Amino acid sequence: MARRLLWFAGIILLLAATHTLWLPLAARPLMRNDGPQKADIIVVLAGDANGRRMMRAAELVREGFAPAVLVSGPELYGIHECDVAIDMAVRKGYPRELFIPFPHSALSTREEAAFILPELRRRNVRSFLLVTSDYHTARSGRLFRAAAGDIAMRVVAADDKYFSADSWWKSREGQKAVFFEWSKTLATAMGK
Repeated sequence: MARRLLWFAGIILLLAATHTLWLPLAARPLMRNDGPQKADIIVVLAGDANGRRMMRAAELVREGFAPAVLVSGPELYGIHECDVAIDMAVRKGYPRELFIPFPHSALSTREEAAFILPELRRRNVRSFLLVTSDYHTARSGRLFRAAAGDIAMRVVAADDKYFSADSWWKSREGQKAVFFEWSKTLATAMGK
């Protein structure tokens, strides 16, 4: 019994001593960044309370990757997120004309794709950049690619205020990002 306890304690100490080597491995599969390339439009996904997704999309327009941003916007407290996000970008100096509000009632990334992709087809979009938080890029990319059909797409990561693959375990928000994204990834794999 004492040997087993010592062996178990040794493993725990080894894991604790090497956590900076193996904990980043829990976050890396959640991430995929294709990088920007010229496109017809940029789509920024909802769900970012800090505006990093929106600002990344605005920067991409300023850098000439696309002429406009379609801003996804489910309703929250009677206001569509797209309206709040656009107002923030305008306050930061971007012209309102760069942004196309797209209010909808989606409650998941899969539902967002189901609303957004028909709108892109209606607008005759042949290519787009999908901007979302870095920890959300792999799953959102898979969902949008599966539904995009003949529309070319590249996923572009926006840094998150609380998440870094190399230190996500140091903050509660980083821990929540990894936990919830893995939960959603598993649910998506089960068809939910």
